[in-house]
Amino acid sequence: MIFSRGGLNIKTVEIFSDGACSGNPGPGGYGVVLRFGNIEKELSGGESSTTNNRMELLGVITGLAALKEPCKVILTTDSKYVVDSVTKGWVYGWKKKGWIKSDKKPALNVDLWEKLLPLLDKHDVTFNWVKGHAGHPENERCDRLAVEQRDIYSAKQEV
Repeated sequence: MIFSRGGLNIKTVEIFSDGACSGNPGPGGYGVVLRFGNIEKELSGGESSTTNNRMELLGVITGLAALKEPCKVILTTDSKYVVDSVTKGWVYGWKKKGWIKSDKKPALNVDLWEKLLPLLDKHDVTFNWVKGHAGHPENERCDRLAVEQRDIYSAKQEV
């Protein structure tokens, strides 16, 4: 689907994203599915020592960063942390206050938020939260990708 904005034709892309972590911190992974019409692409990755929220953020960042031009994006995730931080404006407040939250504690994952915010400026993103592990086909698919990566990093630690 393509829509027009200011005389420019902008593609509509769906991004589905999920993160997984064993322990917090521990080995983790993320999975992403990008869809433009009938074209789909899967992306995944992970880290040996991370948190679930970092993997949720990294999945969203990876999906948005894969887009080669500004797009209208419908981003579906089961991460309340990511969705609420952006849609309720928390992350913008943290940044404005020097990455300090309203409870005067430092915001977490600043390095990833600083990567995500320019991507949100580049793309027209609508966030769609879904309940995790509730049968949403693309969320389940992203979860499988994330868990595969988590397990790869878990196995590397056992060697």
